[in-house]
Amino acid sequence: PSERRRQIVNRAARRHGARGAALLAAMLTVTLVASFAAAALWQQWRGVTIEAAERARVQAAWILIGALDWSRLILHEDARAGGGDHLAEPWAVPLEEARLSTFLAAQDGHAQDVAGTDTADAFLSGRIVDLQSRLNLASLVVGGTVQPSVHAQFARLFAQLGLPGPQLDALEQALVRATAPEPAQAGQAALMPQQLEQLAWLGVSAANIALLAPYVTVLPERAPVNLNTAPPEVLQAAIEGLDRAGAEMLATAREARPFRSLDDVRALLRRDAALSPTDLSVGSSYFEVHGRLRLEGATVRERSLVYRLGTQVSTLWRTRAAGPDPLDAPPTMAREI
Repeated sequence: PSERRRQIVNRAARRHGARGAALLAAMLTVTLVASFAAAALWQQWRGVTIEAAERARVQAAWILIGALDWSRLILHEDARAGGGDHLAEPWAVPLEEARLSTFLAAQDGHAQDVAGTDTADAFLSGRIVDLQSRLNLASLVVGGTVQPSVHAQFARLFAQLGLPGPQLDALEQALVRATAPEPAQAGQAALMPQQLEQLAWLGVSAANIALLAPYVTVLPERAPVNLNTAPPEVLQAAIEGLDRAGAEMLATAREARPFRSLDDVRALLRRDAALSPTDLSVGSSYFEVHGRLRLEGATVRERSLVYRLGTQVSTLWRTRAAGPDPLDAPPTMAREI
């Protein structure tokens, strides 16, 4: 009887072991299937995400290109109207952030339903900045030689901003090396910046670049300061002997009546001011177009340098990046609305 019981117990143990192995195999199979399904789902989600991001990138690029063309058209029409360039003109009014679909919501006087389009959640903003409202580093050093009149302008600006004179001297020497017609000695060559943030190439700190950003620019050639659009700090630096009260007076006077020539400025100053047309003007040829687009949770910004010769407006360079612009200071040259 004891042998019989042992056989019964052994058979029962084998049956339970077989059931446990089958259950374990089933659990492993379910785990593998779930893992494969999760991997396939992740791959599909990743593909959809990449496709959506690429589509948003392409859409943002085309929208910003359209905004740039629109800005060029505004500058073209402004040139056709003639006269100087001042802050009461349409190009100087910034475009506050607005839903892009509002520009497309009406055609032939009839409202359209754009709720289901790709532009329903796109928001566009931008502005045009007159770069000749700032002191130009390309005017400071020409052909490897520091220009005395422009040096005096920069010296006055550095004094206003509390920057020491030796920093201006170091910047000038770096610009001389970068613009010298003869090749620099080995190890002393410097690249000429094309944009203000590239002054870091010449040893200017990021803090000083941010401090100079509203008042200094880098243009491809020597260009005069536009007295119709320059902020008071630049007016005070650009005109020898002008104090802060005089600069504020000029800024207030041009709001009522923009300057048509340098003679208008001389009349306001009531003195025989030395206003050289090489360094000062009432019109501009170089503008910077800022565009910003929010689309599908991403922010894309673009900056473009445009050059206007007569009524022809051409783009010299464009940069595009995501997120806020580190040099995107509050506009001092654009009228607030």
